[in-house]
Amino acid sequence: MRSRSILLLLLNIACWLTVSGQTGIHAIERNPFTIGETVRVKSAILNEERVLNIYLPLSYSQDSAKKYPVIYLLDGSKEEDFIHIVGLVQFGSFSWINMIPETIVVGIGNVDRKRDFTYPSHNELDNKEVPTSGKSEAFVSFIGKELQPFIDSNYRTSNIKTIIGQSLGGLLATEILLKQPDLFDNYIIVSPSLWWDDESLLQLKPKEYQSEKSIYIAVGNEGEVMTRTAKDLYTKLTDLNSKNTHLHFNYLEEQDHGDALHLAVYDAFEKMFRIKEEE
Repeated sequence: MRSRSILLLLLNIACWLTVSGQTGIHAIERNPFTIGETVRVKSAILNEERVLNIYLPLSYSQDSAKKYPVIYLLDGSKEEDFIHIVGLVQFGSFSWINMIPETIVVGIGNVDRKRDFTYPSHNELDNKEVPTSGKSEAFVSFIGKELQPFIDSNYRTSNIKTIIGQSLGGLLATEILLKQPDLFDNYIIVSPSLWWDDESLLQLKPKEYQSEKSIYIAVGNEGEVMTRTAKDLYTKLTDLNSKNTHLHFNYLEEQDHGDALHLAVYDAFEKMFRIKEEE
């Protein structure tokens, strides 16, 4: 009797293995999954090679006549913010979401972000802790004189340009806004490191512009200095009372310096681009 039970058990196991083998799946083919292309360029202004990560919308290859706005993303390597920001762009441009237009994303990979995103500081501690700092003028020149013309000549771009910068990248985006505002139409500035050089950028008189701008400033729960200076920037821009500027501010109380960017950019897309569509 016991032998019969063992035999039945073995038969059941054999049947299970046979069925499992028939219904299981196996890989037919494996291919890399990509969301864009990587381009290495040589900058004469910076005297070095730079890596660009570029996302093209799905329709880019389907409609040869269509032109696309461009987002320039600081900290744009694949190990930094490129992948998750591209995800927001793709999601926001789905036809059933219709939050933003289909957009090219240019992620600028870093070589030395502390060097490129900071202007010269008179603060001894700044210079001691960041000895390579103070070369933002060259980096902004690279963006305006080399990078933007390269993208416009190699891809089908419209004349709408957006910059996204967070932390020291937010400091750089603010510097561009105040000194060379016409480099971009839209500014998304998140957790800007405006403490740099004893907050001197907040004392700078902004350069006037005639074109329409959308400016979004956000900060998380990041301490008194970060929160105050971000609000001071918003107040500074509000006091200009420019009729051709759409200005937005968001305090992300539940986020900190590490996780504010993603939610801030989503909120910025909703407020900046949907307002333009309504108007």
